[in-house]
Formats: sequence, C-alpha cells, structure tokens
Amino acid sequence: MPRFEDILHLERIDTDIFRGAAFPSKLKRTFGGQVAAQALVAAVATVADERTVHSLHGYFLRPGRSEEPTVFLVDRLRDGRSFSARAVRAVQGGQTIFSMQASFHRRGDHGPDHSDQMRKVPPPEGVPELARLNPDRVGELLKEWGDWDLRVVSPDCYESNKYAASQQVVWFRSRHKLPDAAGFHQCTLAYMSDMTLLHSALVPHPGQEVQMASLDHALWFVREFRADDWLLYDQTSPSAHSGRALTSGRIFNRAGELVAVATQEGLVRTSRG
Repeated sequence: MPRFEDILHLERIDTDIFRGAAFPSKLKRTFGGQVAAQALVAAVATVADERTVHSLHGYFLRPGRSEEPTVFLVDRLRDGRSFSARAVRAVQGGQTIFSMQASFHRRGDHGPDHSDQMRKVPPPEGVPELARLNPDRVGELLKEWGDWDLRVVSPDCYESNKYAASQQVVWFRSRHKLPDAAGFHQCTLAYMSDMTLLHSALVPHPGQEVQMASLDHALWFVREFRADDWLLYDQTSPSAHSGRALTSGRIFNRAGELVAVATQEGLVRTSRG
C-alpha cells in the first residue's frame, strides 16, 4: 500500500490544474474519500495560507478507476476580504467523476462559542479494533484502510437516543504521525469522514445484503484537530427509503470538543442476486 502522504501528493501541471497518481487497489472503484481528499488538496493549493477550509460539498458522479491518474481542475470562484470559494472537478478519461465546492475563511475572526457535548463512551483503548473482531472476514475495504485504526463502540456501552432510527459510534485515527500543517489534517479528515458513515444505515438491518455507493458528501470543519489523535465519530442515519439512505456524523476530539460535522447520502439498494 502507498503511504498516505503519497496519496495526497498532487503534481501541479498548470496554475490551477493538478494530477493525482494512480494507486493500485483491489476495490472495484476508487474509494470516494480518496477522491474528495485529493480534490480538497487541489483547492487548498490555490488559496492564501491565512485562510483555512471551513466547509465542502461534493457529488460522486461516476466511479473512479484506481489504475488511472486523476486530473483536478480548480475554478477560483471568489476571493473576498474574509472568504474564498473554489470549485473542483476530478476528471478521468475526459469525464467528471467528482465535483466539489469548498469555502475558506480567514483566520482570526471572533464571535459566540458553544458546542454539543460528546456522549460518554469507553476510551478507544478499551474497544477492539474493527479488523480484529473477525479477522477471517476482513473485506478488501479494511485491507485498503490498513493505515487507519477503526474501533466500533458496542451499543451496550453508551446511552442510545430512543428517537434516533439508527446509531453507530466509532473511534478512529491515523496509525502514523502526520505532518503538522492544519490543512493536511483537514484533507485527511475529508478522506476519513467517508469511512463507515454510510454503513451506519445498516445498523437496524443486520445481515441484509445491499449494494452501497456514496452519492454526495458534505463536511464542516468547526475547530482545529489532529487526525493522528483519537477522534470519535458519532453517526446516525435518520432515514433509509427507496434505495437511498441519509447519514450524518459529529466528530469530536478526545477532549470532547466538536471539531467537524459530516452529512452523506448514499445508494443503499437491495442486492439483486
């Protein structure tokens, strides 16, 4: 497997045009979080250093082919006094496979401060790694995620919300120390936030065989964090209907501070044999 830093390294082939290398994969299509993270890397490279991304909204339009490089085209939509906006298209074979808009905010602004509280759960050291729960049934996706430590908290270990249709709580982090740049950790979380989120829609339907694919992804960054420190991903799926599922997740650092919020809709369609 390539180093994660290599995955996020893009070649700049023109002012606002970048190319991501091909990385072999056993998956049928490129992991969506990888394409989203690379698109954000391209956008970050076109924005002044004093501005950091605070939100992104992306659509997965076609499956990516991991055996081919991906070209990222950045459109500089706006550079205002406090905010910058960028649009990015990820292209393979002349076709757009992913489209994203991202907004950046100047550091240093001040205002009211509040945050949701993190639910009480066991520390990550007391939760078994996902890959070790049933090593004989580890799928190709978990093999691709070898750089990440994923730990799903048992529902018996936290108080559930009786009004929520589906809940899932996951500790996760990079197994390796990452570069210190805040932008790198935000791009890393764009990758990580696509992990396990759509699967929260299957919690009420154990054992059901379905076809799954991300359709869109939105992410808001609200506080600074490190992706190589433990983060708690508190996930819900408020609805699944007509072959689609809506999922959402709040991401906290170990100190209990809310650092990001993600929302995703995905294809969750009953398999047809």
